[in-house]
Amino acid sequence: MPQHQIVDHDAWLCSRKEFLAKEKEFTRARDALSEARRALPWEKVEKNYVFDGPAGQETLADLFQGRSQLVVYHFMFGPDATEGCKACSFWADNFERNVIHLAHRDVTLVAISRSPIDKLRAFQKRLGWTFKWVSSGRNDFNFDFGVSFEPSRRESTYNYAPKSFGGNELPGVSVFYKDTDGSIYHTYSTYGRGLDMMNAAYNYLDLVPKGRDEKNLSFSMEWLRYRDAYDAGS
Repeated sequence: MPQHQIVDHDAWLCSRKEFLAKEKEFTRARDALSEARRALPWEKVEKNYVFDGPAGQETLADLFQGRSQLVVYHFMFGPDATEGCKACSFWADNFERNVIHLAHRDVTLVAISRSPIDKLRAFQKRLGWTFKWVSSGRNDFNFDFGVSFEPSRRESTYNYAPKSFGGNELPGVSVFYKDTDGSIYHTYSTYGRGLDMMNAAYNYLDLVPKGRDEKNLSFSMEWLRYRDAYDAGS
């Protein structure tokens, strides 16, 4: 741990108030950015995507479940993988209990992966998740929204730039709106570090003295385990 200046309460309070001003400035800037995000243009979804769900085939329109807004977490779990991605599992742990709250604000949240539905359901059961998870293994959804890659299918780009690293699956979040006439629009997608704001655990770690504490690891999330794979004493 780096050494920190130790001060009395009055000096601590003075520093904290100075930093509060910076936090308020950041909050206002974040609110303005969120408003600008919501004002971005939309694109109409022309393809009729059909997914394999726990109760059979479902269209993209079906995934809204009667609501007008849909958030899709693009979960890394390719057709040949035996387990879902650890990092995506970390994000899933963070949104698992928020699904019901979002539903009461006219938002449906689902996860979509290319792995067959039976593998998705088995992994979901193992980790105790209840959110809806469907398979896009028989359509182009993951490729069209920039999270699955095969050189023969399309140019490899991720996060709106040339893809410079290996792997056929990467994470993301996409947002859709369904109008009263049934038209569906793609309103937003984010990838990479854009997913950070959806991970409450990382936001808590950003508050504590050691932060995320990942600088000396071979890669940033080397410490991460599935929720059922941590040592009891860790």
